[in-house]
Formats: sequence, structure tokens, C-alpha cells
Amino acid sequence: MLYFAYTARIAPAQMAEVAPGAEFRFIAHLPQWTITFPIYDEEWNGGLPSVEPADGQTVWGAVFEIPDVELEALHAAEAAEQRVPVTTEAMDRMGKRHEVLLHRHDGSGDGEYAPSGPYLGLMVAGSRHWELPIGWIAGLEEHLATAK
Repeated sequence: MLYFAYTARIAPAQMAEVAPGAEFRFIAHLPQWTITFPIYDEEWNGGLPSVEPADGQTVWGAVFEIPDVELEALHAAEAAEQRVPVTTEAMDRMGKRHEVLLHRHDGSGDGEYAPSGPYLGLMVAGSRHWELPIGWIAGLEEHLATAK
């Protein structure tokens, strides 16, 4: 299963904790989606990310091949952060579309929170590791200015 990672799971060590057999395939983006921080997490002391459709926006991430036997652990880790699995299309740098699994906010609660600084730091580190576009990384770093 191809998995689009944009949360802290984009950082190699974070992915390895829940899916040690995950193999990086390529970077891609979700055209017409945006990143939000609708989940408040006390452990992380701030908002955690999700994605939602939004005209004119894009969300970058890393695509991994996840062994079927490790999907349950991945789903559990994301569910602990109030995200549910959904299938959508991501576009690679060559313009090819791929069906991917991702996790997004489960819809519980109501709000937009200042991002968790430590969590966002993992997202920035993972984005740098996989060499996502510098504009995307700069945008994440701008969120750090409002992070808790």
C-alpha cells in the first residue's frame, strides 16, 4: 500500500517506530489540499496536523510502500492522534497520479490550534530529509513562529 506521509511520520525514525518495513518511494503532493492544525494534543502541548481540500493549495509529503502487516500499527498510531485513514490521489514530480492512503482528522472537536513546536520540528526535519520543495519547508517553518 502506498502511504502519503505529511505528519511526524515523515521523519524516518518516527515512521520506523510504527512501520519498520516501510520503504520510501518518492515525494509527491496533494493538489487542492491544505494543512490545518485542528487537533489539540496535551502530550505534544499544541495542535497536530491534518489535511483538507482547499482550492489553490497543495500539501507536500513523502510516499512510502507500507507492508500490509504493518498497516494496523500505522492506523493505531494515527488514530491516537485523532486521524482516520482515507484514500486519495497524490501527484509525483513528473505529474503522474498515484492512489495513496493518508490519515486526516476524524472530525471530532472543533477548532484550529497553534501547532506543537516539537511535533512541527519533526515534520520540518522529515521534509528536509526527503528534500521536499524549499517553499513547503519554509511554510512549515513559518508555522513554528506561532507554535507552542
